[in-house]
Amino acid sequence: MNGRYVKESKVFDSSRIFPTDLNNHGTLFGGKMLAAMDLIASISATKHSRMECVTASMDSVEFLCPVRESDCIYYESFVILTGSSSMEVFVRATAEDLLSAEKRVAATCFVTFVALKDGKPHKVVEVIPETEEEIKLQQLAFKRLESRQLRKKLSKELALIWKE
Repeated sequence: MNGRYVKESKVFDSSRIFPTDLNNHGTLFGGKMLAAMDLIASISATKHSRMECVTASMDSVEFLCPVRESDCIYYESFVILTGSSSMEVFVRATAEDLLSAEKRVAATCFVTFVALKDGKPHKVVEVIPETEEEIKLQQLAFKRLESRQLRKKLSKELALIWKE
């Protein structure tokens, strides 16, 4: 098989917001949302590659609006771009006020995973976008690739500053 369609890696999840999920501002802890985004993205990466996967980076997380106790939150993820062994997964979190039915995009994120076989990076098949949204997201992902590679280089340089 030369590739898999984006829709083959789509994953959906939802959860209700409870008081233990909230910070001192009465909104969902950002870290809790990040963990949920990483988890759902890992499922998409594994579905696409059909291999074990590890998170390589989580970048471009944009918190767009607060999520409150009266909300539930829906997560959607799918692979939008592949490299030789890497996969970039787009994740969208949508909040819905359960009383008013108002929906709003709460956050978006790109998470990069690496497929592993016997503990080593392994080649993955390409991803094939079909819809207009998928094509636009893939074009954006290609544009982001260069800046992500630069950020990785800078992070490695920062790590050397504290090398003992």
